[in-house]
Amino acid sequence: GGVLLGWSQGRGDGYLLPRKRRRSRIPDKPNYSLNLWSIMKNCIGKELSKIPMPVNFNEPLSMLQRLTEDLEYHELLDKAVKCESSTEQMCFVAAFSVSSYSTTVHRTAKPFNPLLGETYELDRLEELGFRSLCEQVSHHPPAAAHHVYSRRGWTLWQEITIASKFRGKYLSIMPLGAIHLEFHSSGNHYVWRKVTSTVHNIIVGKLWIDQSGEIEIVNHKSKDKCQLKFTPYSYFSRDVPRKVTGVVSDAEGKAHYVMSGTWDEKMECSKIIHSSHGSTSTEGKQKTVYQTLSPKVLWRKYPLPENAENMYFFSELALTLNEPEERVAPTDSRLRPDQRPAAPRPAADGERPLGRGQRREAAAGGEAESRGYSPLWFERRADALTGELLCVYKGGYWEAKDRQDWSVCPDIF
Repeated sequence: GGVLLGWSQGRGDGYLLPRKRRRSRIPDKPNYSLNLWSIMKNCIGKELSKIPMPVNFNEPLSMLQRLTEDLEYHELLDKAVKCESSTEQMCFVAAFSVSSYSTTVHRTAKPFNPLLGETYELDRLEELGFRSLCEQVSHHPPAAAHHVYSRRGWTLWQEITIASKFRGKYLSIMPLGAIHLEFHSSGNHYVWRKVTSTVHNIIVGKLWIDQSGEIEIVNHKSKDKCQLKFTPYSYFSRDVPRKVTGVVSDAEGKAHYVMSGTWDEKMECSKIIHSSHGSTSTEGKQKTVYQTLSPKVLWRKYPLPENAENMYFFSELALTLNEPEERVAPTDSRLRPDQRPAAPRPAADGERPLGRGQRREAAAGGEAESRGYSPLWFERRADALTGELLCVYKGGYWEAKDRQDWSVCPDIF
């Protein structure tokens, strides 16, 4: 806070490096009135990626940049590195998995669909200890591979395919694919999946977003587990909206911590000192009653920047993601010509004139082209733990950046 705002800890040795000044605002969102129903009424049951959306339904970020926003609360992982016990570490990992939803609460605009071969890097190695790379590895279904290395002791990787269905009044968005997180010194390896997001009031009223479902996080080394439940919003419930609850237990199934909070505000953990079987619920299940120490806040959402409501409700991190940066690959999302908030265009414009890459995709029918496509910086291989085929970083990107040799990059924009 305060004085040190413009400085960041350098390499953990106590020196402060001048932190790069980043922008704190973007042009205001144009004020369109948009009749979504006129676009969506012909699309019930369709896959969202195949619905042509007017460009003003988009926010000026691509899906790769949205995926990078999962790192907003990366310091939870830096703290997790230092935990003494694996169950305590699991609490921080669980809080991190919930924190990635905090930016979604007001973000009802859709990110741009990346072109096949589009990349996005976020190099914050000097400032924050990590660097992140995403690549769009399939066009239909849209899939992005992501790899993050932190010199503070962890590596995260994921390949996310977005499946979505428009169901009339609401839209369900189901991210498919596993998120992997490994801590370098302990070898603790966590795997989890994302929950379903629902955009409500597509036809009438104000759009709002809910998250619902369960996340099971497993530490494959210690066999600790965390079950998190995202309670869907109910008009009749007396519960606090956006509620998340969970229990962290070890390989034997003994519960160690209770997790509680909301996905848009904060998560706490409470250490269990005693558990007993309580009354039997109406469904005949026996409830477990936990006695705990007082809760400890692990994660709290940062306040949104001033004027956020006119800037797509972007967080401080999101405001910097599309800031022009030198030395990035020619396939980087920041170089997309259509993503900068520009002069208003008529809604009938559709997505935009096709760029070379999209013309190529349209000509090849999209799907066939994806099948024959080999990612540049990732390779598809079977995951040793889950047996799933996923795109894993094969290396080379940061070396190419150091040499400024991008000769392998396709010309997509």
